[in-house]
Amino acid sequence: MLRLDEALAQHNANLPRLKEFILPAGTRSAAIAHVCRTVARRAERAVVALAAHEPVNVAPRQYLNRLSDLLFVLARVLNRANLDGLGGDDVYWQSERLKRDTGE
Repeated sequence: MLRLDEALAQHNANLPRLKEFILPAGTRSAAIAHVCRTVARRAERAVVALAAHEPVNVAPRQYLNRLSDLLFVLARVLNRANLDGLGGDDVYWQSERLKRDTGE
């Protein structure tokens, strides 16, 4: 799990702070990372559900949680890398509050 934490810190260090909800979109590679994150979250929920009925070591749930965090950060990194020439940044949800605050 330490390697996940290190990779998370390394890749997150160069990203701008989040101000809005990011949609699971962007470049193809980023979208694939978002899909993988969804699968990791689903697996984490399955481990939690299993733990309600059977004794389960806490490590798998923690690992899946950190893995999904890393996949989210990697999706942001991949959008900026713009490997397919179709992206270049995160895709933000356009909330009414954001429109009001920015005057759009």
